[in-house]
Amino acid sequence: MRAGRARPLRAADMKKDVRILLVGEPRVGKTSLIMSLVSEEFPEEVPPRAEEITIPADVTPERVPTHIVDYSEAEQSDEQLHQEISQANVICIVYAVNNKHSIDKVTSRWIPLINERTDKDSRLPLILVGNKSDLVEYSSMETILPIMNQYTEIETCVECSAKNLKNISELFYYAQKAVLHPTGPLYCPEEKEMKPACIKALTRIFKISDQDNDGTLNDAELNFFQRICFNTPLAPQALEDVKNVVRKHISDGVADSGLTLKGFLFLHTLFIQRGRHETTWTVLRRFGYDDDLDLTPEYLFPLLKIPPDCTTELNHHAYLFLQSTFDKHDLDRDCALSPDELKDLFKVFPYIPWGPDVNNTVCTNERGWITYQGFLSQWTLTTYLDVQRCLEYLGYLGYSILTEQESQASAITVTRDKKIDLQKKQTQRNVFRCNVIGVKNCGKSGVLQALLGRNLSRQKKIRDDHKSYYAINTVYVYGQEKYLLLHDISESEFLTEAEIICDVVCLVYDVSNPKSFEYCARIFKQHFMDSRIPCLIIAAKSDLHEVKQEYSISPADFCRKHKMPPPQAFTCNTADAPSKDIFVKLTTMAMYPHARLRCMCTCNRCTFCICQNFLNSDLLQSVKNKIFTAVLNRLRAGVAEWGAMLLADDEGSITHQVHAVHSVEDSIFMESSHGPLFLEARHVTQADLKSSTFWLRASFGATVFAVLGFAMYKALLKQR
Repeated sequence: MRAGRARPLRAADMKKDVRILLVGEPRVGKTSLIMSLVSEEFPEEVPPRAEEITIPADVTPERVPTHIVDYSEAEQSDEQLHQEISQANVICIVYAVNNKHSIDKVTSRWIPLINERTDKDSRLPLILVGNKSDLVEYSSMETILPIMNQYTEIETCVECSAKNLKNISELFYYAQKAVLHPTGPLYCPEEKEMKPACIKALTRIFKISDQDNDGTLNDAELNFFQRICFNTPLAPQALEDVKNVVRKHISDGVADSGLTLKGFLFLHTLFIQRGRHETTWTVLRRFGYDDDLDLTPEYLFPLLKIPPDCTTELNHHAYLFLQSTFDKHDLDRDCALSPDELKDLFKVFPYIPWGPDVNNTVCTNERGWITYQGFLSQWTLTTYLDVQRCLEYLGYLGYSILTEQESQASAITVTRDKKIDLQKKQTQRNVFRCNVIGVKNCGKSGVLQALLGRNLSRQKKIRDDHKSYYAINTVYVYGQEKYLLLHDISESEFLTEAEIICDVVCLVYDVSNPKSFEYCARIFKQHFMDSRIPCLIIAAKSDLHEVKQEYSISPADFCRKHKMPPPQAFTCNTADAPSKDIFVKLTTMAMYPHARLRCMCTCNRCTFCICQNFLNSDLLQSVKNKIFTAVLNRLRAGVAEWGAMLLADDEGSITHQVHAVHSVEDSIFMESSHGPLFLEARHVTQADLKSSTFWLRASFGATVFAVLGFAMYKALLKQR
C-alpha cells in the first residue's frame, strides 16, 4: 500500500472552511506574507494590517474555502486578539529569522497566550513561520527544533521570504493541512507511536477490509482497499514493494503473502512519521471517522424518510451482504455462530449489540447458537422495529464501503402505505407483525417459542432473565418466504396505540382456565371489532382438559357471530416441534386482510377454503335438501308405477329388481347424509306401483347424474 494520489475528499468528510490567523511581534512581516500570497509580488507599501482574505475552494490544494486573518498589535486590542484566537482553526506564529527577540517571544508570549484560550485536550494546531530568510545565509531550524519537541501542538516550521516569494504558497498549504489532517489525534511524538484511538480505528478498518477473515490482507483485498480509498489500483510490483518495506522492518508484518494487522499499522505509522499523515486521514475519513476519531453521525445515521403507515425491511442486496458477513465469521462451517465467532463478528462494534434474549427471539441450534436463519431473522427484526439502529449496525460492519454504496440507507426498503395495500388487495411486504394478546399464563410465550420450533420441554430451560417479548421466523405462504414477527403484549385493561398497530392479531386463551377467554373477547370488542385488522383466536394448552369459559357465549359461537375463523386448538406440549399451522394461517391473514374467511384448511389452500365454506353454507344445504326431496318424490312415484306394471308378469322378477333399486338408493344415501328420508323408499308396497316406465327411467337417470356429478366435484376439490 502506497500513499498514492488521494481521492478528493467529500464535503461530508472535511471542514466547511479553514480559518488561518497570523500572529507575531510587530514588523516581522505578517502583512507582507498575506499580500505577497494574494498579489504574487512583494508590496512596495505595506499597510499596518491586511483585511481578511477569503480564498475560494477551487484555487486551494485541498478544495476548501480558506480565510486568512491578519493581527496588528497597533490596531487591535487584547480582547479582539482573544476573539480571533477562539475563531481560528490554525494559528501561524510569525518570527523574523534575523531577529532573535522575535524568536524568543514565540515561547515566552505567543504559545502560552494561545494555550490559555484553548482546551488542553483540543489544542489548536500551530505553524511556526520564519520570515525574511532572504536577509540571512543561515537557518533558524537549530533554534526552533527544541521548541517543536517541547510543544506537541506545533505541526511544522516553514522558513520563507515575503520579498522573493519563497515558500509562501507552501506556508498556507501546510496551514490548511494542519486543520484538515491534524497530527495530534493520530500520533504521539514523545513516544513515537500512534495513539490508542488511532490504532483502534485502523484495526476496525483492517478487519472490515479482511473480507475472508484469515487475518491478512491478500493482494485482492489490498487492491480493493486502495481503490475505494484512493481511486488508484496498485500494480503487482507495487504490492511487492509495500510488502518488502514491511518485511524489512517487522518480522511478522507479512504472512502467507498477505499483510498482517501489525504490518498495516506499521505502514500508517511510517506515513505519519514522514509527514504523509493526509494518507492516514484519507483512509480514516473514507471509513466514516471525524477529527476526533469517532464515527460521524452522517456516516452512522444517513437520512432515511419513512412516511406514516409504512414499514422498513432489508432489501436483497442487504441480505446478500449479511450472508457474506455470516459466512466470513462461521469458521467451522456449521451454519451457526458460536459465542467466540459472534464475539469476533462484533469486534468492529464499540459495544456488544445483542443480549442473551436474542437466543430466545430467533432460531438456534441444539447448542443454543444462532443459526444462519436466526442471524438473518434478527437483522430483519431490528430493521422493522428500529431502522436507525440497523443503519448504525450496518455502518459498523462497513456496509457502504464494502458494497460501494453511498450509505447504509441503500440497504433499506420502505414499504408503501398499508392503505394502498388494502385498496389494491395485495401487498409487497415481506415482514408481518402479529400482536399476541391474552391474560398472563395463558400460553402466549409458548406460542412465541413454538414459532421457533421449540416444544414445552425446551421452553422450560429458558431462564426468566433471558426471555424475549419477540419472536421472528420465516413462514412459507403459497411458496413464498415471508417473515412473521410475534410480539407478546402484556395484559392491561386498555392497549396503547402502539400495541394496536400490527398486521394481524392473535388472541390467546387457556382452555383449562374458565376466565381466560373473557379478556380476549373484551379486547377484541374494544380495539379490533370495527378495525380492518384480521384476528385469530387460539385455544392454547389444548392437551389439557377443556372447561367451559365463563362468558355469555362459547368461543366458537363468538367467532361465528363476528365472522372470524373458528378457535384454533394449539399445544406446544409435544414430543417434536409444535405444529406451524397457526403461523401459516396468521401470515396468510396478514397478507390478505381483505379475505375474511370463516374456515381455514390445514393445507392452507385458499380456493379449497372458499369452496368448503360454500358447500357447508346454510343456503346451499337448504337448496340441496329441496332438490333431494323433489328427486325422492319423483323416484317413489316412478318405482310405484314400474312395480304395478311388472306385477302381472312375474312377482319374483319384481322383487329382484326392486331390491336393485334399493341398492342404488343406499349408495345415494351415503353421499347425501340424508338417509332417513330415503329409507322410506324401502316401504314401497306393490299397491303403490301405478306410474309409467318412462317417468321411472327419467327420474332415476337424473338422480344418478346429479349424485355422480356432485361426488366428482367434491373429489376434484379434495385433490386440489
